[in-house]
Amino acid sequence: MSEARANPPGVRFLPNAITVLAMCAGLSAVQFALNQQLEGAIAAVAVAALLDALDGRIARLLDATSRMGAELDSLSDAMSFGVAPALTLYAWQLAGNRVGWVVALIFAVCMILRLARFNTLLDDGDQPPFSKEFFVGVPAPAAGLLALLPIVLTAAVGGQGWWSSQPVVMVWMIAIAALAVSRVPTLSLKTVKVPAKLIAPLLVVVAVLAAGIVTYPLLSLTVVLVGYLVHVPYAAYRHRWLANHPEVWEFPPRERRAMRRSQRRLGLRPPLRRRVAGAARRVRLPRRGGDRDGENRRSYRNLGLRHRSK
Repeated sequence: MSEARANPPGVRFLPNAITVLAMCAGLSAVQFALNQQLEGAIAAVAVAALLDALDGRIARLLDATSRMGAELDSLSDAMSFGVAPALTLYAWQLAGNRVGWVVALIFAVCMILRLARFNTLLDDGDQPPFSKEFFVGVPAPAAGLLALLPIVLTAAVGGQGWWSSQPVVMVWMIAIAALAVSRVPTLSLKTVKVPAKLIAPLLVVVAVLAAGIVTYPLLSLTVVLVGYLVHVPYAAYRHRWLANHPEVWEFPPRERRAMRRSQRRLGLRPPLRRRVAGAARRVRLPRRGGDRDGENRRSYRNLGLRHRSK
C-alpha cells in the first residue's frame, strides 16, 4: 500500500485546519476585548489553547506530521498566545497609555522568543533523558491564559478592583513574560503516566472539575490558573533533584519517587531515633550521658515494681 493511499490528503489537512482555527480563535479575543465582552475574550483564548493541545496529538495519531504543520503551529501559538493576549489587555485597560503599549510589545516579543527557543530545543540531542518531562519556562498556552488572569477576575467578580488597575496589569504582564522566557522548569503533561490505582480517583476529580466549569466557569478557570502557578516551585525542585541524581534517570517516575523518599529519610532522620515499623517501634535507647539509674527507676515504675536503692 502506498503512502498516499495510507494518508489521504483530507487526513493530512485536518491537523493544519485545527491549527488555523486555533489562530482565528485567539485573534478573535481582540475583537471581543474591543467590544468590552470580557467573557468572550477569555473563551476565545481558552478555545485556542484547547485546539492547540489537540492539533499535535491528532497529527501524531493520524501519522500526518509535517514540517509545514510544525511551522504553522508555531506561528499560530505566537498569534494566539502572544499577540492576541497583549492586544486584548491593551484594548481592555491600557489603551492610550504609552507605557502600556511598550509592555504589550514586550509581552508579545517574549512569547515569540519563547517559541523560537522551544523549536531549537527540539533538535538539541545533548539534553538529559529526563528533560522531556519538563518545559523550559512556562509554555505559550499557559502563559497566554495566565496573562488574562486580571480579566478573568474582573469578569468573575463583576467589577474592577486593584487587580485591574493599570500598574498591576502591566507588572503582571511583565512577570508572565519573564516566566515564559526564563529557564524555570515546568511539568509537561505529555509524559505524565497515571498509575492504575489512581485512575478512578482521577476520573472523579475530572468530573468535579467539569461540573465546576459548567457551573462556575470563571471561578474554576481562576483556580486552575492559580494552581498552575503553585506547581512551578515543585517542578523546579523536582528538576533540580533529578539533575543532581543521574543514577535514577533510567528509572520510571514511580521508582524515582520511592528513591527520593528513602534518601530523604536517610538524610534527615537519625537511625533508631524516631518511630519505625514493627517491634523496633518499642525499642528505647538510653540517652547519651544521661542518668542510667534514673532510666532504671522509670522502667521499674512502669512495671509496678519497687526499685531497691543501693
